[in-house]
Amino acid sequence: MPSLIDLALEGRKVPQHGPWPRVIVDTSVWRFTARELAHGRWNLLGLWGEPATVHMAIMDGDTSEIAVVGLDCPNRTYPSVGMHHPPALRLERAINDLFGLSAEGLPDTRPWLDHNRWGLRFPLGDHIEALPTAAPYPFLAVEGNGLHQIAVGPVHAGIIEPGHFRFTASGETVVRLEQRLGYTHKGIEGLMTGASLERAVQLAGRVSGDSTVAYAYAFSRAAEAALELVVPDRAVFLRALLAELERLANHLGDIGAVCNDASFALMHAHCGVLRESVLRAANAAFGHRLMRDVIVPGGVARDISADGAETIQAALDNIRLRFPALVELYDNTASLQDRTVDTGILKPALASQYATGGYIGRASGRSFDARQNLSYAPYDSLRLQVPVLNEGDVNARVWIRVREVEQSLSLIDQILNRLPEGPLGANAAHRVEPREGMAIVEGFRGDILVWLRLRDGKVERCHLRDPSWFQWPLLEAVIENNIVADFPLCNKSFNCSYSGQDL
Repeated sequence: MPSLIDLALEGRKVPQHGPWPRVIVDTSVWRFTARELAHGRWNLLGLWGEPATVHMAIMDGDTSEIAVVGLDCPNRTYPSVGMHHPPALRLERAINDLFGLSAEGLPDTRPWLDHNRWGLRFPLGDHIEALPTAAPYPFLAVEGNGLHQIAVGPVHAGIIEPGHFRFTASGETVVRLEQRLGYTHKGIEGLMTGASLERAVQLAGRVSGDSTVAYAYAFSRAAEAALELVVPDRAVFLRALLAELERLANHLGDIGAVCNDASFALMHAHCGVLRESVLRAANAAFGHRLMRDVIVPGGVARDISADGAETIQAALDNIRLRFPALVELYDNTASLQDRTVDTGILKPALASQYATGGYIGRASGRSFDARQNLSYAPYDSLRLQVPVLNEGDVNARVWIRVREVEQSLSLIDQILNRLPEGPLGANAAHRVEPREGMAIVEGFRGDILVWLRLRDGKVERCHLRDPSWFQWPLLEAVIENNIVADFPLCNKSFNCSYSGQDL
């Protein structure tokens, strides 16, 4: 079996692409890659389009080698990857919606992002069409005796993003869940085209608001890979500090929210207090509760405040004092355990097939963590233990979050203790020729991928892939054979981003 490096040698290598190779291949190599994905030898990291080209990022799960393969589509068609490898299905549907590139053999040709509300079709392609007559979205048919359907959303009870969930149930037992997303379309990839680096990194930070640090981090690293830009050490450590504060706040919030959906509001309240302490410390240290617009290509836009380290350390000390009692409360509350243990089980084989990251993958036996597996600075010099469980239920996803809270506390300590002096950024030299870069950064949900092409200081094309692309489909799988009342619990234990997968 050829390695990814061997595969890269079979194609036409694209110059000025970093840090991993990108090659243009023919249809035979494209199909071969799809079959290797289907056999589980490689992992699909991303699949995206341009007006006449499709690209696929793949990784060898054993060696963590990464490559990007591209296929020219002069007739606006290409062989479907999804017909062999289901994780590609929604990505190929989105490519058709945005660019008008059709995947030949795709089992599901329904639109994904396009709700017939844009006023045109294929807005990012070179063959824009007028809006056709609107038709109802055709949900998949389900047949059987005694089945009924329950429609939930897109508007929900609460200040959350919109999404439609179509349940088919037998009594209280769910036999199928089908999602309809795409209600939060902002046209991010279209807005990126022609944007300056300064504007583009702001847009990246608004793809999914709870991951604004992670997206700005990934975009900046991709731009730096394209421009061969070396980030100063102080900025490298400050970026990791920002990322761990974001991870810590989100995990604390999620732990409480899962318990709240199991009607245990006490945990929700206490975890909310701890989350708030992190957000306030972030605001004091970096001038924004969510730390938005701090990470920029070349480094960071602002330094930590004079008393920022002390404020953050005080918040950590408070969490260390109070969090263990909350963990014990969770573990010793029988009514809560009754709701979370053995509920919404994601089998390890499915997590592996979808190469799902973050707490969802790690709760189902997949140990991938970009901070460790791809070993980018400064994590390559920090002590990090990646927690992994195999049970795959709601309870396991809670426990992975608990252990990651503990790891983030440790990482923040290490970063603050080792924070070097020095400049906050490096200026990029102006490049007229096209240059491409890609980065993968570990956000709190999992690995975020950003690929871009820069030309004459502007973004010519940028694709941003949220971990939720490979997590939302698995939520459909885990709710089957659970009762309808357990869906909020399963949904919150996944906590996928609606906005992040809606480009």
